[in-house]
Amino acid sequence: MSSELHPSQLHQHLQMYTRAKLSSWCGLALGCGLLFLGATQKPESKPWILAASVGTLEVGRRHRQTAKLLLESLGDIDRASKLNFQAWVRAKTQPTAELALTVGAIDANLKPDNLITDPVDYIQKKQKHVALVGGTGDGKSTFTQYLSSKIGGRVVVYDSDALPDDWAWIDQADVIGRKGNFKAIDTAMGNDLKTLESLVQLRGEGGDNAVSGRERFMIAEEFPILVDECGNSTDWIKRHAKRGRRYKQFICVLAQNDTAENFGLQGDKDTLYRCFVLVRLGQFGRDYARTKLKDPQLEQWLKAGGKKRFLVDDCPCELDLSNWGTGATVQAENSSAGDEVRSTQDLNEYEQIIVAWGQEHPGEILKAGMLQRKGQPFKKDDPENIRIIFASLADRGLGEVVDSGDRLGWRWKE
Repeated sequence: MSSELHPSQLHQHLQMYTRAKLSSWCGLALGCGLLFLGATQKPESKPWILAASVGTLEVGRRHRQTAKLLLESLGDIDRASKLNFQAWVRAKTQPTAELALTVGAIDANLKPDNLITDPVDYIQKKQKHVALVGGTGDGKSTFTQYLSSKIGGRVVVYDSDALPDDWAWIDQADVIGRKGNFKAIDTAMGNDLKTLESLVQLRGEGGDNAVSGRERFMIAEEFPILVDECGNSTDWIKRHAKRGRRYKQFICVLAQNDTAENFGLQGDKDTLYRCFVLVRLGQFGRDYARTKLKDPQLEQWLKAGGKKRFLVDDCPCELDLSNWGTGATVQAENSSAGDEVRSTQDLNEYEQIIVAWGQEHPGEILKAGMLQRKGQPFKKDDPENIRIIFASLADRGLGEVVDSGDRLGWRWKE
């Protein structure tokens, strides 16, 4: 088959097939012409002309047979030619591509250049909500539980199918809806909307300091079911998606496909893609790589890695959670709501730079503009994102924020 041939061999076989096919037709035409000529010649010359005609027809027949054999070895000629051309184009236009240049051969073990190995760090830097898409058995619940144990802040879970041992590291009063209690979920979502409105008022009166320490990460399992069962769910996702970030009210919603309707955002697909980090697991990630990203090598890379490989936005991600579970070591922020966490472990790249600066300049106030002037990685970052990081560090007991709004700064405090 053509997929087993090297591109140079494929080109050579295509040339041989074309020549054999052409010569077979020429032999047939020439043989027929000699037969017609022999019929009009003198009797003494007819044997020679007929012999030449038979010989030419035989040569044409042999070339025809050769063409058939080449066609069988090549398979679909048009497809083989197209694949050969595509391989040549990739070699000329994508020198860093991970796809092997041999037609049909993809090395799924090569590491993509834009690989994400810490999705939690990626999500925290983006400061967006999370939409998790995956089918049954793709690992949605495992990934969400892992995320909830690492993300920080108060975690609230809406899960009508939660097992007794699920979410064991979270204050059980914040695991809402067990045993299919959708009424409790609907009531809690209504209270979340009231909380968001109160935070709007607080921040308007007292600035960012007024909402400090009130950050929450709310997880809604199987959101399409909640849309059907809970009247507050649609307003809950829309209002938090558009306003929650500013007031540190982040949400994570789970579904089995990434349509806006599935998330209660009919006619508002832009909100889903603008306000959420989309995590696509399993077949959904592979389909997205093939149909939207047009990247067959990424599709094969995802397939070869099983559950540990998926997409975070348009980037490949590799994270092995096969040994992670409810018994894993988790953070204990929820054991007492007022406790301060002063550990500097597990800080992301941005936070490490800020804390290191603070320890070198105790008592001095750091502003977003100062970090931008220092260059990477803050040079092109939004000042509002930097201020959110300041507030997040202060909420965990790492330094303190000074002033509010556009003037908000941060300083190290022992």
